[in-house]
Amino acid sequence: MDRLLVLVRHGQSDWNLKNLFTGWKDPDLTPVGIEEAKSAGRSLAKLGVGFEIAYTSALVRAQNTTQLVLGELGQTPTLIKDAALNERDYGDLSGLNKAEAAVKWGEEQVMIWRRSYDIPPPGGESLKDTLARVLPYYCQNILPGVLRGERTLVVAHGNSLRALLMVLDRATPETIPNIELETGVPVVYRLKADSTVESKQVLHHA
Repeated sequence: MDRLLVLVRHGQSDWNLKNLFTGWKDPDLTPVGIEEAKSAGRSLAKLGVGFEIAYTSALVRAQNTTQLVLGELGQTPTLIKDAALNERDYGDLSGLNKAEAAVKWGEEQVMIWRRSYDIPPPGGESLKDTLARVLPYYCQNILPGVLRGERTLVVAHGNSLRALLMVLDRATPETIPNIELETGVPVVYRLKADSTVESKQVLHHA
């Protein structure tokens, strides 16, 4: 049985380009992001991968990445959109340039909010809060299908996908804040029957 799970962080968004805290705000992909998403689809096509089901967040940059990936594959699997997979909510930082935020609160404080595991920015979520939202959704909705042999695509965000890496890669609260996921780069997992990882392959941009 092929217990296939593919994770893709959305392609570059307009606010990624402008170095803004995005969170639950809803900017679309840049032309570069569109090409990254198509490239992800082409990489998966070369691998001969197909999907029965795809999950994405409630945010347009992830939804459009999903459609572009599937368009390159020529596939129309069942598509499920859920805010449980949304990016971390940056609260009062949302929409601010990272340099502006450093001026307002101090560079050290902003880095604590960005890189700590359990300290949230004002009005927002810590990485720990994001995991508390994403992991139950993964365990209850996504993982059972993968273990049944439903080849599954998940297109989401840097921080919501970090939650899954804590399970799949056994990352810890100490290591997870420093793990970077490239935009539009598929990470292909095959799982064992006990839900642990049998193999992992990162399909870097050509």
